[in-house]
Amino acid sequence: MAEPIIAIDGITKSFGAFKVLDKLSLQVMPGEKLALIGPSGSGKTTILRILMTLERIDSGHIRIEGEELYHMPKNGSLVAADERHLTRMRQKIGMVFQLFNLFPHMCVLDNVTLAPRLTKGTPREAAEKRAMDLLDMVGMSAKAKAMPAQLSGGQKQRVAIARALALSPKIMLFDEVTSALDPELVEEVLNVMRKLASETDMTMLLVTHEMGFAHDFADRVLFFDRGRIVEEGKPDEIFRNPKQERTQTFLRKIIAAGHRV
Repeated sequence: MAEPIIAIDGITKSFGAFKVLDKLSLQVMPGEKLALIGPSGSGKTTILRILMTLERIDSGHIRIEGEELYHMPKNGSLVAADERHLTRMRQKIGMVFQLFNLFPHMCVLDNVTLAPRLTKGTPREAAEKRAMDLLDMVGMSAKAKAMPAQLSGGQKQRVAIARALALSPKIMLFDEVTSALDPELVEEVLNVMRKLASETDMTMLLVTHEMGFAHDFADRVLFFDRGRIVEEGKPDEIFRNPKQERTQTFLRKIIAAGHRV
């Protein structure tokens, strides 16, 4: 039996008096495609930000490939991880954000090559060859010399996906990557993600309100509410026959708002 690539054990996280994650435990297997759904403020995005070390946990443990994320061994005991440890662990994970976060003063190619050159010391020529392969995969190689301001939202998001892939992460995190896009641009980004899901063995965690896409994309769906997993299962189980009343209520509202499930 394979070991989980992500093991979350009893983590809590609060922002002031608001407890956004409440003793959350979760295991993700290598290559698994996971969709996280639920109302705003239920803790979904916080999980991704914690895995990316953009937010710190208050308590609990997270292991990536069996290695502690926020702790490290020292003199026979576990201590808080230092920045060097966090930087090394961070290279196993890529994240694509809701608002692209491209560097506006850099062309597309430089946006994609920056991280490998800075963090891994990849020579420029090798970094650019890899970047062009990735840009070709997301349909953006023709825009390699364009500046972000010259791109549509969908194009920016496809570049952001290529940039996240440039470090060859084992885990990819997608945080509402289509919610800031015009409706006609959503499909071009979803198509790239479908390609990634079908053609790679990367572990992928997706936070989305695109329920139809979550159904088609995921091996497993987790429904969150108030910092806890209320229900989880295969997409057909969650979307066609949810057992928990809270899940049923959420999906009814989603369908009433015109979303495909």
